Amino acid sequence: MKTVPPLQKCNDFVIKFANINGTGSASANELFARAVMGMGVPVAPRNIFPSNIQGLPTWYEMRVSGEGWLGRDGGCDLMVAMNPQTWDRDVAEVAPGGYLLHDSTKRLPRSRFRDDLTILGLPLTEICLRAYTDSRQRQLMKNILYVGALTALLDIDFAVVERLIAGQFRGKDKLIAANVQALRLGYDEAKATLPCPIGLTVKRSDGVGQRIFINGNDACALGAVYGGATVAAWYPITPSTSIIEAFGNHCRKYRTDPDNGMARYAIVQAEDELASIGMVIGASWNGARAFTATSGPGISLMQEFFGLAYFAEVPAVIFDVQRGGPSTGMPTRTQQSDLLACAYASHGDTKHVLLFPEDPHECFTFAAHAFDLAERLQTPVFVMSDLDIGMNEVLCQPFAWDDNRQYDRGKVMSAADLDAGKNFGRYLDVDGDGIPYRTIPGTHPTKGAYFSRGTTRNAYAKYSEAGADYVYNMERLRRKFVTARKLVPPPVIQAASQPARHGAIYYGSTGPAMAEARALLEARGVYVDLLRVRGFPFADEVMAFINAHDAVFVVEQNESGQMRTMLINEGELDPHRLIRVLHYDGTPITARFIAGRIADILAQDNVTPLRQQVAS
Repeated sequence: MKTVPPLQKCNDFVIKFANINGTGSASANELFARAVMGMGVPVAPRNIFPSNIQGLPTWYEMRVSGEGWLGRDGGCDLMVAMNPQTWDRDVAEVAPGGYLLHDSTKRLPRSRFRDDLTILGLPLTEICLRAYTDSRQRQLMKNILYVGALTALLDIDFAVVERLIAGQFRGKDKLIAANVQALRLGYDEAKATLPCPIGLTVKRSDGVGQRIFINGNDACALGAVYGGATVAAWYPITPSTSIIEAFGNHCRKYRTDPDNGMARYAIVQAEDELASIGMVIGASWNGARAFTATSGPGISLMQEFFGLAYFAEVPAVIFDVQRGGPSTGMPTRTQQSDLLACAYASHGDTKHVLLFPEDPHECFTFAAHAFDLAERLQTPVFVMSDLDIGMNEVLCQPFAWDDNRQYDRGKVMSAADLDAGKNFGRYLDVDGDGIPYRTIPGTHPTKGAYFSRGTTRNAYAKYSEAGADYVYNMERLRRKFVTARKLVPPPVIQAASQPARHGAIYYGSTGPAMAEARALLEARGVYVDLLRVRGFPFADEVMAFINAHDAVFVVEQNESGQMRTMLINEGELDPHRLIRVLHYDGTPITARFIAGRIADILAQDNVTPLRQQVAS
């Protein structure tokens, strides 16, 4: 007997698909996500997949949010349980009063279910056995069957899904007909045998607008094209590989000579990560805009060449799609765990420029900006994405593309400059910003050629072990880093709706959850000002924000509080003023976690919410 009434929610619930890896479920699940968006309702889907071989469990978690929240919710209201191996775990995860859709072809004992759930059984395998003869087709169409059933159960317009199938298989009429048939079979079976609609429904809205649905890796790749990249060198590693794959696809379209079909780009799979960054540095030294894409283990292996590029002052762009570590860690789980490894990469006194995109829109814009920064500053620039942004489709603002965009090549001496007798010293600081002039190889037949040195040298690139020359270059590099402070994307500051003694600093993929957490906190009468860091070195506004508050929460997805460490190190701050809020189990951080942690800390410190102060 049910002890909890069925959930009643419209445009505000979480559905989770439990599938077997390799069964073709991914495209069906994404089709369903796009169907909800076709009703005008925002969604935030996330893939949860294993790092091992085919056949292991995989999940697709999709938040439906009419309010537009794009962070992970952490709950589950409707489970589509298609994997017998994970059945007990999946059933246990559903919220009381929730719903369980499953394949009822094989009957299960009552003990395998829960009394507080609404059970929605459909004989999906049986239907497929009747309708199809090919074994692979039976498996693929079973996925479309449950999409059809969900269309009926959640009151989604059938025509919306039908149009999506037609668009997905445009020009392949047989595939369109077969998929629409499977969709109709599931829809009709649900209508005939199940209560439709259930308590979870999708109502037409206008919450999606003109936003696009894209993942961060695709956005980075397109941003690299927009930023002028022509060379990519890489070694495969999860979760960054699809950046290079997407870059290749875009280059075949945009970097191929229309007259002769010649490629105007080069993509090289190196023998390892160290070789790949070496190729990037070589191509960049020769005047190309070059990059690599990797994750934490690759960052570790590239350290020596990062130091070379920093000290020799050669541009390079590195996309770091962060994952769980150390070592192999959790290759298919997300974290923000490479900040210290990248900010201070290599031995000696090195500091690197980091950019922290929040969503695919910023992945695109920051990717393009990274190439300008790398050449303007003549240094490596890291775009710090992560698996959550990189491998999940996200609703975001459309990209702005300007065919007349001019690249910022920085301080480059031309042949005319050299012929005019301008003094060229490869490491000479002529205006106090720490950035010297460079020449592109081949600019002039006799003047301005230089060797990049990873050793000590004087301002004219002549080898030197004189202490004064080393000090000169290190102090100049420090001035360059100060210059970078005004060139990286500035922080985004949001004041609370009431005066706040506390602040919160966050960055990257934590953004969607932080926006919602702020709303949850204010509903409790807790007010916190927010600052989102978008670049390192930290802008002056970051330290001013910290100094303006009694204490500041630093919210991040790693175990050691790496952003907090960097803030303390760079700002020479009192560590006690920066309070850790850390999430690092490999799942994306949630608003409930952030709000709960901040509220608990304030309660322990006897900070009374403003609303209670006014009432008393």
